[in-house]
Order: sequence, then structure tokens, then C-alpha cells
Amino acid sequence: MKLKCMLFAMMMLWLSHVAVGQMNYLNESKTAFDTRMKWFREAKYGMFIHFGLYSQLGGEYEGKPVEGYAEWIQAGADIPKERYAYLLQNWNPSKFNADSIAQLAKDAGMKYIVLTTKHHEGFCLWDSPYTDFDIASTALKGRDLVQELATACKKRDLQFGAYYSIIDWHHDSQQRNPEGKDGGARWGQVVMKPEQKAVYIQYMKNQLKELIVKYDTDILWFDGDWVNWWDLQTGQDLYQYLRELKPSLIINNRVAKREKFKRDFGTPEQEHPGGMLNHDWEACYTLNNSWGFKKADENWKTSEEINKKLREINNMGGNLLLNIGPDGNGNIPAASKKILLKATIERKNSKK
Repeated sequence: MKLKCMLFAMMMLWLSHVAVGQMNYLNESKTAFDTRMKWFREAKYGMFIHFGLYSQLGGEYEGKPVEGYAEWIQAGADIPKERYAYLLQNWNPSKFNADSIAQLAKDAGMKYIVLTTKHHEGFCLWDSPYTDFDIASTALKGRDLVQELATACKKRDLQFGAYYSIIDWHHDSQQRNPEGKDGGARWGQVVMKPEQKAVYIQYMKNQLKELIVKYDTDILWFDGDWVNWWDLQTGQDLYQYLRELKPSLIINNRVAKREKFKRDFGTPEQEHPGGMLNHDWEACYTLNNSWGFKKADENWKTSEEINKKLREINNMGGNLLLNIGPDGNGNIPAASKKILLKATIERKNSKK
């Protein structure tokens, strides 16, 4: 009898696995979609964190300021990947404090955090067995910043999200576009080696599975979908694969082609629409001009500006994802803290 029960249980487990594998998450019912998106719609406000090897440069390379976003400095200064990899030797953000960051988000009234676990540079903030271009190759070997922040979020009832770039300036599958007229064009539109595309997609899947299984990620936030070699079908296939790993996972529209694909939410950047949209969305903004830490960027938004954007975005059914860029030591700029907390006080006072 016990053997029959065991065999029956094993069969049911197998059948449930098959059923999940066959489910088409691109055709999810409205009821299921609404249930999954409930917490996101209620969140209204989140923290974006751009942090990586570029943070130590602060927007400067070889003693000279580089134009553009600080996290794009490899492109802006047109740094070959072999030379850029030297940054591993000096990257030591020992002051990175996940609990302080998560508490700041909580105190600011935010409900979730999205961390750049791998930006375009290809560097990973966790020890991934699929690459040596990660935190284990730096002075912070033994630490896992993704785990630290994921744990800090869970302690404070904050949802945890992982940003992951589709393009990878370090991976051997991709190379600078020789037809690009400047660093931005050469690196922004990297060329995929045809025979390496399948290899790289598997590399992505391996790492994304890590982020889901190991860190129980609630959101996957993609970027880099603009490259020519990434197509709608490939993105949709990746979406299906990731939802099979964790059905409750929320994924932004940049997993495919943002102009055509709107699941699970749209992502206007440094702007927001003037009215309601027919899909879920989240507008992401910087606190100054750059996403990554930039020494010379003191063009901070005021607390009044932040609250105005938050109010407008929420009234039109969207979320605000507001960015902070820790410096090379892992510290949050003092101005960021001051603005976020002042904005919170002003919102509370306006309700009295």
C-alpha cells in the first residue's frame, strides 16, 4: 500500500511538472495576470540601484571626465574589454551596506528595490560559476552583494528585483561594432558572432536561473533589447522559460522588444506619459543626471520635483522607480539620502 501511494505521489508530481512546462505564460488569463501583478500595482514607488565596476571611476577615465552616463564609461571612453577588466584589481566597495540601503528605501516609502546585478559591462555582483568576471575576482571575494541586498529586502518586507543586461561587453560572443562612428555607437550596437548566439543565450539562462532560484528574485528587469541580434521571438521564449522557473515572477517588457512587447509592464525612461496607458508601467528616473555614480554630477532633483513626479505617475496608474548610484566605496551619496528623506517628510506633512 505504501509503495502504491509513493508511486501515485511521484506520478502526480511528474504530471504537475509537465503541466507547468506546457503552460503558455504569454497567454496568461486576465485573472492570473491581475493576481500576479497585485503587489506591483499597489507598490507605487521603488528604488533603482546602479552599481558596478564603473562606480569606482565616477565618470572619469585616465584623469579626464567622460561625457554621458557614468555606467556607459567603457563605451564613452571606448575602452577595450581587456583593459577595462583591469578594474577588477582596484574594485573594493567595502562600505556597501545592504541593510542601510534597504532601510533608506523603507524610510523613503518605497516598496521594492531593483539592483543592477549585471550591467552592459558584463560584471556580476555575485559569484557566478559561469564566469570569472564577477565579485569573486575582486577584493570582495567571499561576499555576495546580491544575496546581502535580497536578504535585507526580505527583512523589511520589500520586494527584490534584479536588473540584467541582455548585451554583454565582456562576453566573447559579442564585439564592438566596427561601423560605429563613436564609442557609444560601437558599444551600444554590439555585434553578435552568429556561431556564438546560442552559447550566449544559454549563458544568460544559466545566470538568470541563479538569480531566481538562489535569491528568490521577485522582478527581473531587462535592458539592452535594442541590439539588432535580439529579436521579439527570442525575448518571448526567454520570458516563457523564466516564468516556468517561477510562475509568480514579474518581468519588464525589455525582455523582448520594448516597442512591441508590453508584458509585464512598460518602462518609459527619464520621462512619463501624460495620461493613462492600457498596460501596466513604471517610469524610471535618475536623482541627478547619471544612473551610475558620477563625481561631477551635482544636478540633483529637488524633493519637490520628486514628489511631483511620484504624484503624476501614480495618478496615471504607474510606478516610479527612482535611482541612486553608490560610489566606488559602496556609499550612497549624502545628497541622495537627504533628498529622499526630505521628500518623505514633505509627503507626510501634506497629508496632515
